[in-house]
Amino acid sequence: MLWLRPGVRHHYAPHAPGWTEWFVDFTGSAVATYTELGFLGDGRPVTPLTTSEPAARAIGRIVQACRRGSPYLEVETSAVVHEVLVALRHARVGEGPDGVLETLARDACLPIPVAEHARRLGLPLAELRRRVRRLTGCSPKDYVLTVRLNQAKDLLAGTDLPVAAVARRVGYDDPAYFTRLFTRRTGMPPGEFRAQRFG
Repeated sequence: MLWLRPGVRHHYAPHAPGWTEWFVDFTGSAVATYTELGFLGDGRPVTPLTTSEPAARAIGRIVQACRRGSPYLEVETSAVVHEVLVALRHARVGEGPDGVLETLARDACLPIPVAEHARRLGLPLAELRRRVRRLTGCSPKDYVLTVRLNQAKDLLAGTDLPVAAVARRVGYDDPAYFTRLFTRRTGMPPGEFRAQRFG
């Protein structure tokens, strides 16, 4: 899905082989609300989708309404634009329940706060917290921490990287902080964890 936002210069060459192209142009007071709720993309110009079928069907209904010349054209098409935005939201890669966790796990070692994870997923922070708690029983911060520490365990057990390098690989620039965190969560410091695995 391509987002062509107002005021941003762009060039697009249509009629690429194998493409079916649909365009929906909309404006109005609801745009700000849909943006705030994360329905209008995640700030990137291209959003990967798992499927385009539900949105394409809805856009087809807009086309039919326009061809009929209905006296209620603006009301009908406005309602379907809302449906298109919801369909696109559900079709985003990483939007399904498993996709949220998969995306968080993939990006867990990036040095970004949970709010940035939410922004990248196109979710309000409160919605991300609700979903992750429903799926895992913990907060997004704890889920990310668990992923980081599991990766650290794999690196400690499977490589001879120094602890400081392991810390950096899993998102911690301060090896002393990483060691304290690892010790608190696992019950032993990283060096001892490695020794037990190799012992």
